[in-house]
Amino acid sequence: MPFGQFIVKVHGRCNLACRYCYLYEGPDRTWRSRPAAAGPEVLDRTAARIAEHAAAHALHGLSLVLHGGEPLLAGPARLAAFTRLVRDRVPRGCTVRATVQTNATLLTDAKIAVLARQRIGIGLSLDGGLPAHNALRTDRAGRPSWPAAARGARLLAAHHPDAYAGILTVVAPRTDPVETYESLLELRPPALDLLLPHGNWSNPPPGLDPGSGTTPYGDWLAAVFDRWWAAGRRETRVRLFEECLALLLGLPGATESLGLDPVSAVVVETDGAIEQVDSLKSAYDTAAATGLDVFRHTFDDALDHPGIAARQAGAAALGAECRACPLLTVCGGGHYAHRYREGRGFTDRSVYCADLDRLIRHVAARLAECTTGAPR
Repeated sequence: MPFGQFIVKVHGRCNLACRYCYLYEGPDRTWRSRPAAAGPEVLDRTAARIAEHAAAHALHGLSLVLHGGEPLLAGPARLAAFTRLVRDRVPRGCTVRATVQTNATLLTDAKIAVLARQRIGIGLSLDGGLPAHNALRTDRAGRPSWPAAARGARLLAAHHPDAYAGILTVVAPRTDPVETYESLLELRPPALDLLLPHGNWSNPPPGLDPGSGTTPYGDWLAAVFDRWWAAGRRETRVRLFEECLALLLGLPGATESLGLDPVSAVVVETDGAIEQVDSLKSAYDTAAATGLDVFRHTFDDALDHPGIAARQAGAAALGAECRACPLLTVCGGGHYAHRYREGRGFTDRSVYCADLDRLIRHVAARLAECTTGAPR
């Protein structure tokens, strides 16, 4: 399956020092030896390789994600110029859907306008909509980032709603789930991505005791689902919930955390290295490396890499326990990075197996009540 999402690290450093960051505080150290920002030659060659891949596979559309670090450290003009370069080079008829993922602290009206003119959607990374939710998101001097992030988020929602792509939030069971969800609604996101923090069997995520029978993350997500489901209208898209519902109904899914559809994302680092998705860096140092780069290799070369092939193999890449599970087609074994166990690689079930079981069965029950008319 060809790549459909190209995640380009335009800047490899961040202006924040979030204490839980798997990228800069985790086991991977490859970022230390890379240039802080992608140079013109890297961006030029990356654009050419993306266009080459789009032409080779007759792609009708692709996703371009401008990422980091904090990509706005590269400046909005460079992001706009690179996006324009990709759009100019892909074949006629191939639509490039571009987004930038930012912590919102550097957003100003002028910067948003530059991005909006180039039709670049702006996605925000926040831990919630209140100062307490974002207490771990500080700058390098230990100062809270929330005042600047809140200003950026509200500016985007109030003055540039057409450029607003949504909010990405990592689930934290220490927070009140409904309060967190409703505080995020106050920022008027068109979509929410609720992500499980990256952890695995060798390094479990915060507050999770695998094998204990407790499901703190599943409980948190089930509470938010009930609030979202009972609203009576679509207050915002919640990707995880909508994908879960689609998969339960037998429709195709499009999220890395659920389902068996092949993963079609690839990363280009600031030095031009072609890598697997960043989440793998939460497992061990160099876990995302492929040994390939945009100067000497094509993206088709990356499709042949064993790690990428495994992520496109569906159920064949899962262990016997997962393949025998009745929730297989919905769960899909969970996120690939969450299956890691030192000495065994990525062949285990997800460290979130019990939590995913809790959420999926909860959503299925609510769906059954809706479709059969059974009382709650």
